[in-house]
Amino acid sequence: MTKNIRPRRSVLYMPGSNARAQEKAKTLAADALILDLEDAVAPDAKAEARDIVCANAASGGYGKRDIIIRVNGLDTPWGKDDIIAAAKAGPDAILLPKVESAAQVHKLEKIMTEAGSPGKTKIWCMMETPLGILKAEEIAAASPRIDCFVMGTSDLVKDLQAQHTPMRLPVITSLGLCLLAGRAYGLTVLDGVYLDLADDDGFHASCVQGLELGFDGKTLIHPKQLASTNEVFAPSEAEVAHSRKIIEAFEAAEKEGKGVVLVDGKLVENLHVEIAKAKVAMADAIAAAAE
Repeated sequence: MTKNIRPRRSVLYMPGSNARAQEKAKTLAADALILDLEDAVAPDAKAEARDIVCANAASGGYGKRDIIIRVNGLDTPWGKDDIIAAAKAGPDAILLPKVESAAQVHKLEKIMTEAGSPGKTKIWCMMETPLGILKAEEIAAASPRIDCFVMGTSDLVKDLQAQHTPMRLPVITSLGLCLLAGRAYGLTVLDGVYLDLADDDGFHASCVQGLELGFDGKTLIHPKQLASTNEVFAPSEAEVAHSRKIIEAFEAAEKEGKGVVLVDGKLVENLHVEIAKAKVAMADAIAAAAE
């Protein structure tokens, strides 16, 4: 289970240089926003985008949405300045691209601390290179400040010299390794983006596959993808009702000294109760975030 019961079904990338889009994002049904200083910003616009993003992150105008700033890598001319500015802005997290070692995390954390980053600002790691995938456990264990793995499947497919396929078999091993490390260390783990905005059916299928694999949610590149993502990664009303039934039946059985119980003809043990409680807690968190 993850450390925090909070909805991260839909995590939308927002171009760091687009102030208008970031303003509009205050009305979107996204659980979290990644204000992006890396891929979405041209080199000559990096400094201006940094000012826009950090001012918005510090404004507190996004309600209950998580606000994450994706900085440029520490091996770029902008990375350190991005981290210092982001740390001072105090977002919910700073997302570091192309993480490949615990040492990178430690360097990021040191810069954040020296810049006066508040304790609430977590570290998110982009998992998008072969070396990063192979070091997933090392990275997950690098700091208690790490809160989330974000799969960068586009870069990963490129580096693997593989192809994007409907079933994503070329990256299944990589996704699985990051899910294993993430779950072992209590992290949120987010699926990668789906690039074909015209393929609604393919996108929905990708969300369903991500849920089945165990992801907490999906990163998105356009607001049109929000509704489908939020629906797939939220427990349905039927699931929540059945989960409450399981919890109540098991608690009643425990009072009678029983360790198992039948619900709708199916055997229910403690592990089923844990799953049921997680579904109910997530449904409650989604409802609270919408208030």
